[in-house]
Parts: sequence; C-alpha cells; structure tokens
Amino acid sequence: MHPTEKAAVSTRIIGLISGTSVDGIDAVLVEVSGTELDLKVELLVGKTYPYPSELREKILAVGAGVAISMAELAEIDDAIAQVFAQAAQNIQIGHQLATLIGSHGQTVYHRPPKEGAGGAGEQRSRGREMLTPLGYSLQLGRGELIAYLTGITTVSNFRVADIAIGGHGAPLVPRVDAYLLSHPEEGRCIQNIGGIGNVAYIPPRYGDWLSQIRAWDTGPGNSLLDLAVEHLSAGAKTYDENGNWAASGTPCHPLVEQWLNQDYFHLPPPKSTGRELFGVTYLHQCLKDAQEYQLNPADILATLTELTAASIVHSYRTFLPEMPQRVLLCGGGSRNLYLKRRLELLLASIPVLATDEVGLNADFKEAIAFAVLAYWRHLGIPGNLPTATGAPQEVLLGEIHQSQFLVLKQEQ
Repeated sequence: MHPTEKAAVSTRIIGLISGTSVDGIDAVLVEVSGTELDLKVELLVGKTYPYPSELREKILAVGAGVAISMAELAEIDDAIAQVFAQAAQNIQIGHQLATLIGSHGQTVYHRPPKEGAGGAGEQRSRGREMLTPLGYSLQLGRGELIAYLTGITTVSNFRVADIAIGGHGAPLVPRVDAYLLSHPEEGRCIQNIGGIGNVAYIPPRYGDWLSQIRAWDTGPGNSLLDLAVEHLSAGAKTYDENGNWAASGTPCHPLVEQWLNQDYFHLPPPKSTGRELFGVTYLHQCLKDAQEYQLNPADILATLTELTAASIVHSYRTFLPEMPQRVLLCGGGSRNLYLKRRLELLLASIPVLATDEVGLNADFKEAIAFAVLAYWRHLGIPGNLPTATGAPQEVLLGEIHQSQFLVLKQEQ
C-alpha cells in the first residue's frame, strides 16, 4: 500500500470527459473495486451527450485562440460544468446512485513544459531566473460547481499536480491502462485515437515492468480529419463516418512524408500536444500544400488519414524499445474502419484490435480511466506515471470538491 492509501471497497463512480474533438461528453457509470494489480472495473452504462451547438462553437473558438473577455471565459466555464453535471445526473437514471465523480472537463489550452524544465527542485533553485517554465493545461467545467449541482463529491483538475513538478500532465491514462490491459507475456501498445492520438507501451507484466512503460502523444488523431470534413463539406458534415469518404480517395504519400518532417514527430518522449499545434492553422497549411498535387476532397481526407496512421507507426518505430506484439485501439478513431485498415497495413504482421476485444469498452475507455483516477485520488493512490508524463515522481492527481449540498441536507 502507498503510505496514504485507504482500504479499498467497491465504489460506484461516474467518469466524465470531453476530448479534443469537442464532439460531446462521454459519461460512464462504473463499479470499481481493488486497488492496482487487483483493480476491477465493471461498466454499468456509457453514453455520449452532445454539447449544445452554441456552446460547442464557443469552445472550438476558444481552443482556436479567439480572444474573449474574462467574463466570457467564466460563462463558458460555468456552462461546461452545468452540462457535465446534467450528464452525470442522466447517466444514473435507472441505476443505484454514484458516490463519486471523476471529471476531466474540457481542455481548451495545453502548453507542454519547455525542454529541460526538470522537476520542482530545479525550478526552485532558479527562482526568478527560471528560463524554462513549467507546462500549463486548462480544463474548463469546474468541479466545485459539478459537486454542488449533483450533490456528489467530485474530483477534477487532474493534470495540474503533475505539471507543477515538471511533468507534461499528459498522457494520464497509461497507469490505468497498465492495470487493466497489461498481459503477463505480451507487450502491447494501447493506442487512443481521439482528437489527438496517444500511446501507452506496456511491456509483459513481470519484473520491474511498471517502470518500463512508455507513453506520449503521437500527434493528430481525429482533429485534422474532423476539421477537414467540416471544411470540405461546407459544414454539412462534422466527421467521416467509418472513414468512408477517405476510403474513396487515394493518399498522396509524398505529401505525408513532407508532413512527417514536422518537428513534433521527431521530439523524443515524454511529449504532449494538442489543437494548439494540430488545429485550424495546421489544416490550412495542409490544404495549401495539397494544392500542388491537385487532390480532390476524398484524396485530401485519405492523405490526412494516412498522416494519422503513419505518425503513429513512425513513433513506434522511432521511440519504442521494441515493437509491440499487439496494438489495442480505443477512442473515436477506433471506429474509423479505413484508418484501422491503414494501421494494419503499415504495422504488417502486428494484430490491431479494439480494446473491446480484451474486455474494455473502446468508446468509453477514457471516461472509465478518469473514474479510476478519481477512485485512486479518494484512496490516496498516485495516478500519474513518471515514465509517461516526464514528472520526477508519482503524485496524487485531482482536486477533491466535497458536496456542500449533501452537508447542508445533513444539517437540516
């Protein structure tokens, strides 16, 4: 047991997250027991609740760097918390109520730490002369308001503790992946494809296996694809269902090779990224580059899909100690059949499956992970993995917001 760890009992928890694609709030109700190696999670129900269209547009604008006032930022923060709280209430209908919520919130800005930022001690020693600032990550949808509106203790703001000691605050899910998806004899890559792609390489579960896990953001996932679909369809579509549109085109491989020269793909892990890099500006540059090859819309989508697949495989071959024996996909991109086929082709003989096929729902794995991180925070168990985030040590993740609503009810 960790020094602060409480005894674990079976707990009903809600996990909430909206990813970089801003396509809705993924909500789960899960039953969690055990602690780490004996961790068990049962998914009772999972649903995605779309944002109101006006709120989604505001979130996308903020993420794209549109200037707003502090008053407007506060309004968006409150509005996100309210729809997250509504999702938490709705997911419980017909079920025994949860006693804890883990809410990731909505990322609107992410800045990785500068190279060489180091840990907290190094930062303190520089004092005012500090030249390599810590990272910064902003998730809206404040936990205290969710706790107030739902009457359920809420854990939120998971990334800041890791960032405060020099880590990237991302990716945070690999420790959960390690205990739910590791195998005693098989090395695995758990590849999430949300708006941004991220991988956790998990070696076979023996010896000092936990310290050998590696994880990082691989680059664009669905972010460029969704933006391109909206642009190319003049707003009629927001995503490429099953990758059907891209599948009707032909990828331009010289263009993919050109794009893979982007600096991010060659930075060694730990590393993290977001829409700040792979967003609207990046897409417009891609579209400009494509003009030279006279690509039609289907070809453009096929080429952007190839970039996602090729950047994932490039990162494996460049940064992994060895190639995995199996790749397990999760996130919205795992349902893009064309993208999955391209990954299978580029990975040759390595099987590519969805996490569903090993017992963990691929659509809601990230929401499940934040339910587990809230559970660990409640028990006093660290949630980060230093080999994934670059932090110098393990830390407790998340800020706990007790439900004042429940306290008031008890006092009456």
